[in-house]
Amino acid sequence: MPFIPHNEKDVRDMLDMIGVSDIEQLFDEIPDALRLEDLEGVPEAMREMDIQRLMRSRAASDGSPLCFIGAGAYEHHIPAAIWEIATRGEFYSAYTPYQAEASQGTLQLIYEYQTMMSSLTGLDVSNASLYDGATALAEAALMAVRANRKSKSGRILIAGAVNPVYLKVCQAITGNQGLKFEPLGLEIETGLTDLTGTDSYEGEDITALVIQQPNFLGNLEDVDRLTDWAHSIGAMVIAVVNPISLALLKPPGEWGEQGADIACGEGQPLGVPLSSGGPFFGLLTAKKAFVRQMPGRIVGRTLDLEGREGFTLTLQAREQHIRRSKATSNICTNQGLMVTAATIYMSLMGADGLEQVASACIANTSRLAERLDSVDGVSVVFDGPRFHEAVLRLDRPVAPVLEALAKRNVLGGLDLSVDYPQLGNAFLVCATETKTAADIEYFATALAEIMRQARVA
Repeated sequence: MPFIPHNEKDVRDMLDMIGVSDIEQLFDEIPDALRLEDLEGVPEAMREMDIQRLMRSRAASDGSPLCFIGAGAYEHHIPAAIWEIATRGEFYSAYTPYQAEASQGTLQLIYEYQTMMSSLTGLDVSNASLYDGATALAEAALMAVRANRKSKSGRILIAGAVNPVYLKVCQAITGNQGLKFEPLGLEIETGLTDLTGTDSYEGEDITALVIQQPNFLGNLEDVDRLTDWAHSIGAMVIAVVNPISLALLKPPGEWGEQGADIACGEGQPLGVPLSSGGPFFGLLTAKKAFVRQMPGRIVGRTLDLEGREGFTLTLQAREQHIRRSKATSNICTNQGLMVTAATIYMSLMGADGLEQVASACIANTSRLAERLDSVDGVSVVFDGPRFHEAVLRLDRPVAPVLEALAKRNVLGGLDLSVDYPQLGNAFLVCATETKTAADIEYFATALAEIMRQARVA
């Protein structure tokens, strides 16, 4: 809180009212062995003026580097109106809307969000929402295990380049629940899913296939072929998507002959700033047939006896919040404020605005890849269609080059050597609509100088 209103008299009156002599008496049940006399390493209290100066100094130390990283967290332009509206008291401090009669505004916003997200993904129902894209994939995998009643194996196939962080989170969340994640492999020449050897899965018990589109390396998978193949062996299809890309790309609900069964992903691109790492929010949509297996809150719209529109939480058992051991998922709270911002963002941008953003991302990444490819010692790895990320390869280790770029105020990309050593000295770059021609040229010039200096040395 920026201001604590209670003076000494207020505190004394409250203590008198509850019948205790001082605040310390409120904690007399805590055994002495558990009490600390002082907190080591905690500095003395500061005046408000000094705190403000300290926080401004620390905020300034972050700087304002040009960011070309991507890899699941994207810097998009956020119109000022979005957070001016989202931080109004009605939204900013709204509590979980259990009481529909007191929460119609929040419930309507969530309903609008669900409607727009279902429209983007081409699927029937959406929740609102999950912690982030990684946990959304974990919940989607658990949902597939519950929904695919013909499968008993808990085996989840991973197509090509799915975000490696997402897989680590999924394994941490579901590993003790019997789920097993099996990668299909990656074609080094194309950066796409390697489908050789898929015949070996015929007749086996496979619960689901996870397809990321665009994949982690920025490339566009043959989602129709992958979806139809998964359905042919009795597996469900889980799509991991970037919501901005869906303004241009085929939605998961239209993949193949039957469409993906579940779609999930990271909602951060929809009006949520990077904010030094969060908070983000996870999106999750599905076919209507699986709605009762969907975790999180779902808002429905109805009419009362007088024909007036109303909104309420629906299709959600009380166990979701009370008898947690019997709940569909223990995801109860969510990133409601982020959903608010995303709803306002999508409303303000509209279909045309989202399409313009997506188109600008594709164009800027193409310009960036082409310009960096002209630098000696740098080459573009994949030449197929992409969205707003591209993989580049250097003639030397990547980490020292990225460090040198950071000293020039450029966050030059993500080193892929740990997660994709088979690609060699490769790194992932991204250019959203926020990058100008001057930004791209500055990056290329700085990279060329660093590469040249290293050769001279």
